[in-house]
Amino acid sequence: MKDKLILIQSITPFASIAFRIVMIVLISIILERTLRFLIGRFTRRSAELMNIDQTRYVFLKHVVTATIYLFSSIAIIYAIPAFRTFAVSLFAGAGILAAILGFASQAAFANIISGVFMVVSRPFKVGDRIEIGKDYTGIVEDITLRHTVIRNFENKRIIMPNSKISAETIINNNLFDDRIRRYIDFSIDYSSDIDKAMQLMRDICEAHPLTIDGRLKDEIEKNFPIVEVKLIGFGESEMKLRAYVWAANPIDAFELHTELNVLIKKGFDNQNVSIPFPQRVISYRYDQNDLKDNQEKT
Repeated sequence: MKDKLILIQSITPFASIAFRIVMIVLISIILERTLRFLIGRFTRRSAELMNIDQTRYVFLKHVVTATIYLFSSIAIIYAIPAFRTFAVSLFAGAGILAAILGFASQAAFANIISGVFMVVSRPFKVGDRIEIGKDYTGIVEDITLRHTVIRNFENKRIIMPNSKISAETIINNNLFDDRIRRYIDFSIDYSSDIDKAMQLMRDICEAHPLTIDGRLKDEIEKNFPIVEVKLIGFGESEMKLRAYVWAANPIDAFELHTELNVLIKKGFDNQNVSIPFPQRVISYRYDQNDLKDNQEKT
């Protein structure tokens, strides 16, 4: 009988601790999912009614999740007496612990701070097409506390630390104005009619359905063409022409560029405008003494 009472007394505290831990975990999960649902619902309504940027709300979701799980972890530690004692001893040596943690988590804190600054300053937002340095281009899918997720055009996800993005030069193709101007470059032979080639490029570019009118008000009043074509330089065997074409967004600009390459090439072929290939004229100069030696040998 005494053994049973001792066993019950030993089991009761363990059951109580286990119950507390389970309740803490359940409350944390329910609270986290509820808050994320409410934030997501508010974000969708704001986006539909007022066209508000969703980037801050996405970042807020991650902050809420991290905060809830941090406090739930602390609550679990204090729910277990052995862990509580261990935690008190750790706090007693807080100076050494802080130095160790500060050194070990330096990169993590740098990423968090960089993420906060990116959300506040907004060099880009979720859905923007950006170029980071010379190596990475894609659509921003998510901005977390530690990293940013970018989907490139091969549908691969690039997970980049926030601190690295903050240190790089960023080209945002959607900041303030989605329109983009593309350069359509072609070279023609020196024997080709340059006026004919320039007019042909202008007509083909202006007729394309993805081309938009990107002229300023004063340029329209001065009757500037929708698409300008200019001679930008000379090569060893070619004259270099460039058409300045506007598209509504980066996706349309890419499609426009590739289709115009085909259409202009076909137009040049039909109108006998030659696209050059490298040519070399080689002349060999004989020295008089070499010429005499060759004559004597023959």
